[in-house]
Amino acid sequence: MTNGMADLFRRLTAGVHVIGVADGATKNAFTASSVMQVSFDPLLVAIAINPAHASYRILQRGRAFSINVLRSDQQTLAAHFGTQSGRTIDKLSSTPWKTGRSGAPILPDALAYFDCQAIGDIEAGDHRLVTGSVIDGAVLSPEAQPLIYAATEDLDRSAQLYAKSFNESK
Repeated sequence: MTNGMADLFRRLTAGVHVIGVADGATKNAFTASSVMQVSFDPLLVAIAINPAHASYRILQRGRAFSINVLRSDQQTLAAHFGTQSGRTIDKLSSTPWKTGRSGAPILPDALAYFDCQAIGDIEAGDHRLVTGSVIDGAVLSPEAQPLIYAATEDLDRSAQLYAKSFNESK
């Protein structure tokens, strides 16, 4: 039987993204679905990141990140960046990437990318909400469809993180 709370929250329409982070030559990347545009003028986006993850420390120091929008056929790439720790493996070593204007890694095979400078960082429960100014970006695969979070099932192993109901804790 599936976790009803996890199923409910997967219905929030969200894409799957690889977030690249950089602090000079130190780079890493992770998979995220909690990404959104927050302003048109100026162009601002926000990402949610677990502060316990290796990428957060890099992002804090370097203030550079990219949002790489995955294509619907890139679930394996989502798993690669979402199920391994940057503390134990160089996740970028087996994947083509280039350096964006911010210094963050860009995946040239993604559907699209946004290159960003972090401008804000606030506590949001068990995550941090980082806002960024978009300094560059492009659609790389205009005919492709995005990978949707609901299509990944429990790829990120988050089902156990949800409470069983609104009246219970985990």
